[in-house]
Amino acid sequence: MIDTNEEKCCCAAAKTGGIAGEAAEYQTNSQAARYLLLGIPALVVWWVIYKSLAPFSKFVTYTLFDLPVESHFAGAVEFFIYDTPKVLMLLTLVVFGVGILRSFFTPERTRKILAGKRESLGNVLAAFLGIATPFCTCSAVPLFIGFVTAGVPLGVTFSFLIAAPMVNEVALVLLYGLFGWKVAGLYLATGLAVAMLAGWTIGRLGMEHHLEEWVMQIHAGEVDCAEEDKTWAERIEYGLAAVRDIVGKVWIYVVLGIAVGAGIHGYVPEGFMASIMGKGAWWSVPLAVLIGIPMYSNAAGIIPVIHALIEKGAALGTVLAFMMAVIALSLPEAIILRKVLKPVLIATFFGVVGSGILLVGYLFNILM
Repeated sequence: MIDTNEEKCCCAAAKTGGIAGEAAEYQTNSQAARYLLLGIPALVVWWVIYKSLAPFSKFVTYTLFDLPVESHFAGAVEFFIYDTPKVLMLLTLVVFGVGILRSFFTPERTRKILAGKRESLGNVLAAFLGIATPFCTCSAVPLFIGFVTAGVPLGVTFSFLIAAPMVNEVALVLLYGLFGWKVAGLYLATGLAVAMLAGWTIGRLGMEHHLEEWVMQIHAGEVDCAEEDKTWAERIEYGLAAVRDIVGKVWIYVVLGIAVGAGIHGYVPEGFMASIMGKGAWWSVPLAVLIGIPMYSNAAGIIPVIHALIEKGAALGTVLAFMMAVIALSLPEAIILRKVLKPVLIATFFGVVGSGILLVGYLFNILM
């Protein structure tokens, strides 16, 4: 009798659990469908607004504000009114899409993918995964330690650390919005090439003994934490959270960068920058890299400025080399990495990556 009662209880519990699971699945599917139904009209509204920005900026500048067409101030105002919503709208859309993509690639999963890979293949994988994996300067040390102690080769680890901050969705969106897909595509290709080749070169130099001793004494744990698969509703929520987090942090840099760019656009004479940062000034590329290294900014703040500089005669390769140096070789990152790297390895890292950026700068100046 007791066994029969226990069996009834187990069956009832299983039935209740099954019903609860089905209810949760139904709720999740309903939520995903609701996101889809709201998303389609939202995309239509986004497109209509985006295509209306150019006439809107002219209307506000020359009709509503009644500014003289040829004045410097009017040019700066039109530039600011047009570029600010344009860049923020592009940024929001792409960050949302990349946020959904990133829900498939956690840092732990990335580490597992790269662990044990041969260097050449590992460098390629690491550079591409660097784009899809959340990363900032403050997380450089824990990511570095996690990769090295998990058996990821040193050169592969550096490919990831170079690609992640330099070739990210913010940089690509801003470049596409301000320069078009050709420049954005070339930046993507050359940025990945720098990350792959620099990481491969550092790996070939065999500089593992230049890691700090305490790093080599850490052994990665063997615990395999199972990662739960997210539903599509959760991935969409992850994308929305990425928009709130990333756009919420960088929008002020976008606005400030566009404001500086608007001032340059309106008041710096045409061709003025050609003598300082033009193709004819061969020394401008290495000088731009040297100036960029001590500075610290992100793509959101620096790209609108280089857009305005190019309009005034600066060479594309020179300003992109400057931007790469600011983002990929920032002094704050070097200070943080000093916790795990000896000075010789840091100097090698800066020298190899800096050489790659120089080549990219001269290449852009030749091709564009």
